[in-house]
Amino acid sequence: MNRIKEPKKILIMKFRNIGDVLLTTPLIKNLKLNYPDALIDIAVNKGTQEMVTLNPNINEVLIYDREYIKSLSSFQRIIVEIKFAWKIRKNKYDIVINTTKGDRGAQIALLSGAGIKIGYKSGKNFLTQNVFDYLLPNQGLRHTLEMDLDTLKVLNLPITEKKSEIFWSDEDKQKVDLLLNQENLNRLSFIHIHAVSRWMFKCINDQTMATIIDYCQEQLEVKVVLTAAPVKQELERLESILSLSKSEPLNFAGKLTLKQTAYLNSAAKFFIGVDTAIMHISAANNIPVLAFFGPSGADHWGPWDNDLMESEYTTRRGYRTMGKHRVIQENWDCVPCGKDGCEGSKISDCLMKLDINFIKENIKQMNND
Repeated sequence: MNRIKEPKKILIMKFRNIGDVLLTTPLIKNLKLNYPDALIDIAVNKGTQEMVTLNPNINEVLIYDREYIKSLSSFQRIIVEIKFAWKIRKNKYDIVINTTKGDRGAQIALLSGAGIKIGYKSGKNFLTQNVFDYLLPNQGLRHTLEMDLDTLKVLNLPITEKKSEIFWSDEDKQKVDLLLNQENLNRLSFIHIHAVSRWMFKCINDQTMATIIDYCQEQLEVKVVLTAAPVKQELERLESILSLSKSEPLNFAGKLTLKQTAYLNSAAKFFIGVDTAIMHISAANNIPVLAFFGPSGADHWGPWDNDLMESEYTTRRGYRTMGKHRVIQENWDCVPCGKDGCEGSKISDCLMKLDINFIKENIKQMNND
């Protein structure tokens, strides 16, 4: 298609998880570079909004309270859904972009009244099968960040950069600086480890993680700072790891918001962790990442190097790098399986048997860089 007349208002919808929302920021930035006078809004699930709040390229963040809506009766749910869609319609968007497959975004696009609607073909609901004026291609083996940028190609717009970004407040910075000062920690003087995920099937063996912590502190003599979400399951898993550790890392688990964790991460020498939103935050901060992958595919979800324009995750499994980032994953035929553990166990065997000596060697190299 030819480049369209410059829109006044654009809505992006990303009804997914925290990391997914962060990976939409290159799309937002490129839209703003191409349409500098346009107001760009984004609609996201509640709990993910910190990935895009304070972003200077965004006019408004619309929050969809998915868990609350699911708790309502069928009649109440319909009323709340209509109110949410009506608010979007009243905003009179010129372009609405649904960046994920699914009927919710398609239904909102249908009701939006936008002149141009972009999204994925919906096959579940006959009302939304033909809602979009322009269809986005399937992901294939491409990275999720690049998949979001397909919208630029549909609009015949140039892609200037492929950089995810996150922003925090001065108050967030001041709180974390105070905590670090109390521990006599300067920028680039510590390793940030986010050891667990709310999806336990993404976690590595507790003893392996404890050994990693001890190796950093005792052999490399670099302080480890731990974070975890203020979630009972995560905090208990981290306590299990610490019970196996011989050293005493600095533990901020459950004490920081996502914004504060992002700022903390920006001060780290490098990051070690499992496949979580914090891994994507580290990549957005241009902090080197050592990530452990199991059921997930790094070709879709690996840490993206902001200095590069093309993905270097060209194979489906095994050890890979992208610029400054490293992904450790078994080279098994069943990897990545996309399942929640082996045979639904919530435990992924491919993450239980990682080679600790290979991990140590990578950490040593990153520490010396």
